[in-house]
Order: sequence, then C-alpha cells, then structure tokens
Amino acid sequence: MTAHTDDSGGRPTARTLRRALRREVPSTVGLLADEQDFAAMCRYRSFPFDDHSAYRRQADALLRGLARESLHVGAALFDPEEYAWYCADAGLDPDSPAVRARYTAHIAATGGAVVPYTGAPFESLLHTLAETAVRKATHAYATAVLADLGSCADCGEDIGQAAFDQAHRLLWRLLEGAGPGTHQMVCSIPAAEEQLTAVLQAEQTDGPTVLDTVQSAEFVCVLATGIALGTRGGVVMRTTAHGAPDRLHGWHLAEGHLAPLTAAEVFNAYCTDAETGEPIGPEPDVDYRAGFDLGPEEPGLHH
Repeated sequence: MTAHTDDSGGRPTARTLRRALRREVPSTVGLLADEQDFAAMCRYRSFPFDDHSAYRRQADALLRGLARESLHVGAALFDPEEYAWYCADAGLDPDSPAVRARYTAHIAATGGAVVPYTGAPFESLLHTLAETAVRKATHAYATAVLADLGSCADCGEDIGQAAFDQAHRLLWRLLEGAGPGTHQMVCSIPAAEEQLTAVLQAEQTDGPTVLDTVQSAEFVCVLATGIALGTRGGVVMRTTAHGAPDRLHGWHLAEGHLAPLTAAEVFNAYCTDAETGEPIGPEPDVDYRAGFDLGPEEPGLHH
C-alpha cells in the first residue's frame, strides 16, 4: 500500500490517505440486460430512471468514471426476478437503493455473472455478461445432473464421477491429436430441458498446452453429462495455425466415446443452418476434415 504526501511535501493528510485507500477498493455495478428487465425495475418508486436510453447512458458513464479512478471495476448482471426472490427470502424491502446494492454485492460474492470492466462498449459488455450467465447456468445444470445420477447398481461406482473422468480423458486425447495451433472446441449435448453447449479455447505451441481452467471445467462437465445420460451429441474443433488454412474436425458421441465424423459429415455440420436446415456456403480457406481417432474406448463405463 502506497501513501502519498500532501503538496507541501509533509506527511500525508487523512483525506489523501482515504483517497489512496479508495483506489484499492473494488467496485461492482449491477446492470439490467434489456428493456424488459428495465421495465420490471421501474415498478419500484426508489428506482431513479423512467427512460431506458438515459439509464444506459448513465450506467456507461458510471463505469467509465470508476475506471478513471484506477479502481477494479466489475459489471454484474442484475436479474429483477431473482432480485425479488432474494428479497422475499431474506425478508428485505426490494424498493430500496441500499437493498439493491446489497443484492449486487451478493451476486459477486456467490459466483454470479460478473465480468471485469475494461472499457468495452456498453452493448458489448451486456453481450459478454449474457454469455457468462448462460455458461454459468449450463455448468450448474450439468453439475446437478451428474450429482443426481447416483451409483451403479452392479458395482457401486459413482456414475457421474466415472463419466467426468472419461470426459477429462477424451479432452486430453483431443488436444494430443490436434497438434500445434489455436484450437476452439464446441461440445453440444441435448438434455431434458435444454441444449447444453460449452466452448473451450486452447493454445498449443512447443511448451505446455494453455487452457482456461473455467472453460475446461465447463467443457468436461457438459461432455460428461452426455456420456452419463447416453445421449446423442458431439464435439467440433477448429484449429488455426500460422501459414495454413483453418482445419475443421468433428466427432459424435456414441456409447461414452467420441467417434470420428467423416469429412463430408463435418462439411454438412458446418454448412447447414442449425435453425432452418438450409445450406450455408463454405468458408474460404477452410479445410473440412474427418475427426481423428481418439484411441480405444475406456472399459467399465456405467449408464
């Protein structure tokens, strides 16, 4: 911690010390995602805005002002429905600025959708927050599914844990076979309530593979859910390497293992609109390849 002296070169004043300490206090700003959430908050008399555009301008200005003070600034997704549940559960009056601030701190403390503010445009920041919220919800849902599966009736092995271990092995086989480059992998698994999707980016050079630990945990958890439930699903991988076209590979999930797709199947997967089924033109300078073999299936998986 650094103390600054006053203008006369003497001992730092109490005000100067407080200002220095303020720069070491993180700030989290709760943001409403869209006009629907904004309208939900307008029912509270203490909410100071009645115009969504003005709210966005002022929220953006607040974030920029905090960042100019050299503070660590985070942005949190403020969900009015979850806020109402929080207040009801805690016996708090939701029509209060202090309670809204308390809820924002609660989001940050309990692992909610919070991202660092780095000066990004407001619309881009909201998009990042929405993506973060979806990722966290997907991870939580997949984790709950695996935890609820219990043990194998024949041998007593934890089914969710066995599937998680298998998914972890498959991830490293994918990376080992991919070779040098930047790899973006997408795992998509149909579940009872929604389509589970996880995205993972990895960098492989001459040194160790560089992975985002949060992304890798989400990827393994989603893949493990498909393995444990015995559902259809798959993984696609896009590899970018210097001086070469991007390579696209794909696999489909079958009996707890990732079986390679053919080059034609990979082409069709990437060149078909997922919503309409209409064909999409292939990307230039992209090589559509079959998935590579990931080795023999691990024995002893339970479903």
